[in-house]
Amino acid sequence: MNLPLFLARNVARGGTKSVSRTIIGIAVAAVTISMATMVVASALVSGFKSEISTKIFGFWGHIHITADAANYGILDTYEYPISNKQDFYPSMDTIGRITLTPFGSSLGLETGEDIQTTKGGINHIQQFIVLPGVVSVYRKNERLPTQEVLILKGIAEDYDWDNFRRYIIKGDPLVVDPDSSSRGIIISSITAKRLRVDIGDRIDFAFIDRNLQERPRVFKISGIYKTGLEEYDRQFALVDIKQPRALLGWDDDQIGGFEVTIDDLSDLEVLTEYTHYELLPQNLYGESIRSKVKELFNWLDIQDYNEAIILVLMIIVAIINMMTALLILILERTNMIGTLKALGQSNWGIRQIFLYYAGFIIFVGLILGNIIGLGLCWIQKTFGLLRLDEESYYLSIAPINVDWLTIAGLNLGTFLITLAFLVVPSYLVTRIDPVKAIRFK
Repeated sequence: MNLPLFLARNVARGGTKSVSRTIIGIAVAAVTISMATMVVASALVSGFKSEISTKIFGFWGHIHITADAANYGILDTYEYPISNKQDFYPSMDTIGRITLTPFGSSLGLETGEDIQTTKGGINHIQQFIVLPGVVSVYRKNERLPTQEVLILKGIAEDYDWDNFRRYIIKGDPLVVDPDSSSRGIIISSITAKRLRVDIGDRIDFAFIDRNLQERPRVFKISGIYKTGLEEYDRQFALVDIKQPRALLGWDDDQIGGFEVTIDDLSDLEVLTEYTHYELLPQNLYGESIRSKVKELFNWLDIQDYNEAIILVLMIIVAIINMMTALLILILERTNMIGTLKALGQSNWGIRQIFLYYAGFIIFVGLILGNIIGLGLCWIQKTFGLLRLDEESYYLSIAPINVDWLTIAGLNLGTFLITLAFLVVPSYLVTRIDPVKAIRFK
């Protein structure tokens, strides 16, 4: 029989004085609020990272394959065409899980790096061309046309509409046929608003080449999209890849590059290295989109620090309140402690009684905190009550993504850390003299 646990249960059932009841209630409330805050903060940060990453990768893919130059940006690729006749295309999407051996290990060299195995493989590969220019809309009642700088993103018949279709708010996806050329264009809601155009309207696009010659093209709006990433929405429009290819005067097999999507985001760095070093010829370069848009991903990484600060503060609040509650419980039970010592119970055995009691309090607080925290997450995910400024946060509604493994870790970690800190105030038991405690019973 576990005597300290038995006594702790009886102490918990036996009731306490009004003051200590209030303190215990405050301790339970503190743990509850701390746990609920941690659950909500974790779900919000995870939701932000997941939603924004999905938008970026949905627009650009995970890995870019372009001409062999590390400093090329996305907008520079139209100056350096590559051929779409490659050994890895289009069969690259059949690659499953891979094991990446550190460079040099095959030569018997010690690299200090581990062999890495991915969780998934390559999901899709597609062609693209980007071409900057100026788009104009002519109206009879205006002396000058309405103009915007716009970047055409040419897509081919291999484009993965499953990732992008969710962002089309009006109209239809482009129908890209390898045997014909489409004049349709999908612009963003921001561009449509600034140009004051809608589905079916005509817009004129002009590309200025190196010789300062204007190369025009007429498009008809077939769709309007909105990702919420204003930086991209303001600049890009989707067209048939044959249109920018014709404006650039390229051959039928020439493109700006390939976009590659993968199954699991955690494999991004490994699959990028594998693509660059194992699959590509010397004249091509593979780079993750994370490296091309560092600023946005750095902003997302900062959210991890914010989450860590919130978690630490909430755990500190729970610890301070539980230490206060434990000290009051010990002082309230001074007579009981003296009696147990007189009967031969060790200091550690008596301390265990109060640690078990504190454990009960923490457990109740964690249960209530999870109920409240997960309940708030469900309300936000279902009804979207918390709204955001989309221009600042790239999202109009605060996203929620509950990671059950993270929640389990938060619960276990909070319980163990808080209980570990309570070992210190439990030393008060050793300072109580049984003779004095019983005398003033």
